[in-house]
Amino acid sequence: MEIKHPLYIEIQQGESKVLEFKQQLPKGDALAKTLVAFANTAGGKLIIGVDDQRGLIGLGDVDIFELKDRVSSIIYDYCAPTLLPEIYIENINNVELLVIEVFRGPSLPYYLKQQGKAPACYIRLAATNRVAGQEKIAELELQRRNISFDEQIDYEVELDQLDLTPLTSRFNQLNKSLDQQQLLNLKLIKYDRSNSANKLYPTIGLLILLGHYEHVEIKCSRFKGNTMAVFIDKKEYSNDIFSQLEQAEAFIKNHLHLHAEVLGLQRTDTYEIPIPAIREALLNAVMHRDYSNVGRDIKIGVYDDILNIVSPGGLPNGLTMSDVLKGRSEIRNTVIARVFKQLNLVEQWGSGIARIKQYCQDTDVALPTLTETGDFIDWEFPRINTQVVNKNKSQKKPLDNKTSTKAIDKLGDRLGDRLGDGLGDRLGDNRKKIMIAIMKNNTISATELAHIISISKTAIENNIKWLKKHNYIKRHGSAKTGHWEVLDHGK
Repeated sequence: MEIKHPLYIEIQQGESKVLEFKQQLPKGDALAKTLVAFANTAGGKLIIGVDDQRGLIGLGDVDIFELKDRVSSIIYDYCAPTLLPEIYIENINNVELLVIEVFRGPSLPYYLKQQGKAPACYIRLAATNRVAGQEKIAELELQRRNISFDEQIDYEVELDQLDLTPLTSRFNQLNKSLDQQQLLNLKLIKYDRSNSANKLYPTIGLLILLGHYEHVEIKCSRFKGNTMAVFIDKKEYSNDIFSQLEQAEAFIKNHLHLHAEVLGLQRTDTYEIPIPAIREALLNAVMHRDYSNVGRDIKIGVYDDILNIVSPGGLPNGLTMSDVLKGRSEIRNTVIARVFKQLNLVEQWGSGIARIKQYCQDTDVALPTLTETGDFIDWEFPRINTQVVNKNKSQKKPLDNKTSTKAIDKLGDRLGDRLGDGLGDRLGDNRKKIMIAIMKNNTISATELAHIISISKTAIENNIKWLKKHNYIKRHGSAKTGHWEVLDHGK
């Protein structure tokens, strides 16, 4: 019998950024980690009474009221600041489940009070709880005060030493002024009110727009074939943001196919991917990336089969991918966003993804895919040679690209971030590739892994046994219906 209960449908989709389930109530610190991580990220539900195969096993003979009291006591004893989740019973086909639903809290950041903020502040990445670094803790504290990272003053830079021409020229092209008052209104500059000098300083947002910081750059690569093994062309752009956008767009155009169509005496040239869609995705990457992490930048890869745009920083301020696809907008960098709006680079908040899809539909090309993979946002635009025609609907569809060799390559840096330096030395290339492939597609089979990594299925299985034994990966559920999880080593 088909079960249509909304929570059951949610459970069958598996654990995620906003969902975790357990057969029984976890111990105090384990429960608190999950609830704190939910509160610091996008909220979520912890469901008790579900096994690793996503089957409903219920709560057994436990006293439900006593169980709810235990949860309340653990939250009070372990979590700080105070969490106020909803704790309730859901009955699905006469099976009782306990649901602990946490909402994104207003008193960020949350942590385990017995250990303190720095070592015990957790966030949610995919279906795992991760310790938040100092940069993430600082970002959460700013969010509590409703201040974006780019609104902060940079006291190391003197305002009168900056060349504002890249910014003022853009405003002048639209017949808009950018005098001192306008700079203040846009929070590009701020007064330091902490002393009597009342001095003006640039904000981080202004310096980002001017390309002042080393990590504010876009790296573009054209690869031979569908992997990152061989470069054909490579460029790095690190000047002002507006020039970076123009140069990145020009790089992409240079490596896309141009198609000509002659109608009467008129010839029309069009790119295989609509340029307005690419431009929108580039703007999205620049406007929403996480600039607080100085070790990462925007990367663009042009392969034979896709155009790939990767931006550092997951979805901001508690958003989920479902929220984004519905048009909800949360601005991570309010100064940059405000300037883009003034320069008519942004039409309406939350409309960018819909426009990208519309551009592709209007030109009858495959729709791109948008994913949040760990702490990165990833756009993949299929190129024409990867599109197939649905004969029933006469509509082009993108090929399934859950796990590809290039995806394995580009996730390597992210895995290194999770497990520390020297990862390749400890694991070897094949084990690292297995873990990266699992990060991309946590339901991937041994047969698929063997095909992608180009080793035997037996070798894949032996490497998986080693990774499981040494706590690098974990299997949830059965071989057919379960999924993999990449662990922080030592978890």
